Amino acid sequence: MNVSDFSKTLKISPDKLLESFKEAGIEVSNPTDLIDDHIKLKLLSYLRSKKTTKTISSGESKNTLKKKSLRQVKLRNTSTGRDRTVSIEVRKKKTYIKRDPLEVIEDKKEEVQVNIVKPFVSKVIQTPVKPEDEKKTTDNSEVLTEDVPVYTETSNDSAPSEDTRKRKNIDDWRVSQKQKKEQVALHKIEKDHERKASKPTSGKAKGKTLHIAKGFTARPKGRTVKSKSSITVDQQHGFEKPTAPVIKEIQVPDNISVGELALQLSMKAPDVIRALMGIGVMSTINQQLDQDTAILVVEELGHKAVPIENAPREQVIIDSIFEKADGQEEPRHSVVTIMGHVDHGKTSLLDVIRKTKVTEQEAGGITQHIGAYHVDYASSGITFLDTPGHAAFTAMRARGADVTDIVILVVAADDGVMPQTKEAIQHAKAAGVPIIVAINKIDKPEADVERIKNELSSNEVIPEEWGGESLFINVSALSGEGVDKLLESVLLQAELLDLKAAVNTPGKGTVLESSIDQGRGPVATILVSSGTLKVGDMILAGNESGKVRAIFDDLNKPIKQLTPSMPGVIIGLSGAPLAGDDFIVLNDERALKEVTKIRQDRERDQRLAKKSIKLEDAFTNFSESKDSVLNIFIKADVQGSAEALSDALTLLSTDEVSVKIVSTGVGGISSSDTQLAEASNAIIIGFNVRADASAKSIIKEFDIDIRYYSIIYEAIDDVKLALSGMLPDEVREQIIGIAEVKDVFRSPQFGNIAGSIVSEGVVKKANPIRVLRDNVVIYEGTLESLRRFKDDVNEVISGTECGIGVKNYDDVKAGDQIECYERTFIKRSL
Repeated sequence: MNVSDFSKTLKISPDKLLESFKEAGIEVSNPTDLIDDHIKLKLLSYLRSKKTTKTISSGESKNTLKKKSLRQVKLRNTSTGRDRTVSIEVRKKKTYIKRDPLEVIEDKKEEVQVNIVKPFVSKVIQTPVKPEDEKKTTDNSEVLTEDVPVYTETSNDSAPSEDTRKRKNIDDWRVSQKQKKEQVALHKIEKDHERKASKPTSGKAKGKTLHIAKGFTARPKGRTVKSKSSITVDQQHGFEKPTAPVIKEIQVPDNISVGELALQLSMKAPDVIRALMGIGVMSTINQQLDQDTAILVVEELGHKAVPIENAPREQVIIDSIFEKADGQEEPRHSVVTIMGHVDHGKTSLLDVIRKTKVTEQEAGGITQHIGAYHVDYASSGITFLDTPGHAAFTAMRARGADVTDIVILVVAADDGVMPQTKEAIQHAKAAGVPIIVAINKIDKPEADVERIKNELSSNEVIPEEWGGESLFINVSALSGEGVDKLLESVLLQAELLDLKAAVNTPGKGTVLESSIDQGRGPVATILVSSGTLKVGDMILAGNESGKVRAIFDDLNKPIKQLTPSMPGVIIGLSGAPLAGDDFIVLNDERALKEVTKIRQDRERDQRLAKKSIKLEDAFTNFSESKDSVLNIFIKADVQGSAEALSDALTLLSTDEVSVKIVSTGVGGISSSDTQLAEASNAIIIGFNVRADASAKSIIKEFDIDIRYYSIIYEAIDDVKLALSGMLPDEVREQIIGIAEVKDVFRSPQFGNIAGSIVSEGVVKKANPIRVLRDNVVIYEGTLESLRRFKDDVNEVISGTECGIGVKNYDDVKAGDQIECYERTFIKRSL
């Protein structure tokens, strides 16, 4: 920009602008000289240092107009009733001032940083005048108007009349209104400047812009007031785009919905859903994600995931209730779990201790659920837990080891250490409880106690006489030999453990087993670990709650309460809890309902999180044949049996065939169960339960396959046999003959005929063949014709010439070999 263009922007003459440059010490002498921002800043600095307050004295910059007028007003005196005439002379004085636009009033209170010179010229504020008194002014002018009213009265009255006073008040009011309008106009101009300053500057100009303030404004009675200080507006944006990615720490609970995760990430939900699709998870905005999936997608989006455990609200409620109940600890009975391999005599040994015949009541002579019994011996009590020994009941044995104080490991002297024996040792060591070894069946001729000790020592169960910590007792469940010594060893071990528990507190414990009784509803076998459980208590067991309506002991006799280490059966829950769930007594009904709802909601969220569809699962299910999956619906008498059967059947799955457990439940088979089985094309397995009348009619109508079992390994064997039938047959091939092609002849009926001689075995017409060239298979197919001279034959033996026509293949050449083989299909099994 040159000086001439800059003067046009400022609306002044180039000569006057050159004069200002000269005063500022800037070497600019020609209107065509170019000036940059640095020169503009230098000029501005000079103008700022120069005081802007000037006394306008030259006649050229100040013009004053004076005008006076005479008015006559007739007034009536109300007291005398006479009219009189009052003459009023009004003198008006108007002063026109031409201001220099380069003058800037600096705000002494603020420091103004200027990046570019862009002066703003104040608008002209004119005092309203009558049309006949108007005079045209320039754009850079302001009008100072001074109205001086002169009152002249022609009557003889010395004081002004009432109308004169009213007139004077009206004029004063007009002056005040005029001042208000001037202030409003000034405020509007300031707002306009602020709005213009808020617009982004172009080019290299950034930061803040200087606003040149207004000059002098007109005031009545010759008074002038300086305008307000210059207004500076911060032109920078309030938000700047970050130069580096912002990495957030996202707290990920056990379960979180996609919407909540997007909110924490400050992202849109569709973006999070796309990221989930990128890792192979299909979801919706309300889909619940498990913690591992949520951590994976957070890290995929470039943020840091911090896994947290949900601070359970129910735990806070429970702790607040149990803080009030501070009972003193007292000695309690020991809890002993009998573990070992199947058919090693665990239940028979317990029968001798209890002097009952429990074994005779067990289906197949094996225990299929946890039994809890209390025995009084030597003025003390012992609670025994009998666990199943079958491989399918791993979870039951683990559950028994977790709630026990001492483990009795039963090993048959004639059988030795078996897989379930080793598993029981691992459970006991994981629970950190002492082991007492009961070597059973010592009365058998083939019993070998020393071999049992050696085998157990190799599994880190060392006898005391060998320097170990485990007691070894020889017993016989048949004759009762060694049983008393075993019980004394249990009491001795319990005394060393010094077992104690609070009694006068709300009851706590573990659910050992649960079922649904036809007449009593949900039934749970429990073991109290501390406190006292009474009839009428409000109880929470897992996700189920209710009021204890009755308590029964191990002999099915009703009792009033259960103390620590006492087993029992309770009724009154809303449903059958899961085996292994903890139970507590909450006699606050509101707290009980709140905790129950929290647990049920959490269980539902976890169930929904497990149902999230993954892409690889979707493709796998699409590609799988329906015949390779066996759907099974399980109903059992107790929760533990249903759990064990489900786990055992699932383990039968292979890469080719699989078992899918549609649902498991406790209690009899109802019509809704059969409808679900029919809809999912599933086989119903009833374990110690039967179908009711309505269910039987649906089974008959839809021809649903239902099987009843009372022994778990029979159900496992049948399902294994069914899966074996679903396996495709194994195909084996056997070469039965080879023919060498000597020459090729053309047949109008069969095309090229290979004149061959059978070198090995026999070539049969009905069998498939392969054509080999240089020992490489070039074609597989069947024989279209096999002739001996002109006769059709079914087979040709070794050393015999023949003509062979290959179906749909004419590229047979001399020197090729034709291999004849047969397929054998072999039935497979798991």
